[in-house]
Amino acid sequence: MALQSKLTVYAAIAGVFALMGGIIFYASLDNVELEQVEIELSNVELINVNTTGDQAKFEVTFLIKNPSDKTLTVSVIDYQLYDDDVLLGSGLYSTADVALPGRALFYSGAEIPLKNTFVLNKDDVSSEIYEKAVNEKIDDFKTEGRITTQTSWSEFDKDFKTGYN
Repeated sequence: MALQSKLTVYAAIAGVFALMGGIIFYASLDNVELEQVEIELSNVELINVNTTGDQAKFEVTFLIKNPSDKTLTVSVIDYQLYDDDVLLGSGLYSTADVALPGRALFYSGAEIPLKNTFVLNKDDVSSEIYEKAVNEKIDDFKTEGRITTQTSWSEFDKDFKTGYN
């Protein structure tokens, strides 16, 4: 009797591990679809210059395309903004604090622009670059960073480089 109850417990534990492995395997099937997401820097526009605080605010717009068959969301775009090869600073678009159903859904074939406010501090760049930026004389913006996409089962990080001119 004791041997039979031990076997039952071992079988139950093995069943739980097999179920957990199956869930992980099923979730990883979405990674191929999430990897197909495309991100493109579509616009950088000066929206405000604070002369007393020596800050300039830009609206950075990324065009996100979903060529896959899966519906997904974008939770994070972590990026660095460049003027030619000069780093202007880092930016972060995040909906990580928004529940998955409350985020923008990217259906198959969808192209949705996501906008983010980028703050350029005068202390972070040379005065020449800052003046060029606030006078809207930058015509070659580039970004590089990482985009995080999600489905209800899976999450995938993808590095990107994109430019706008």
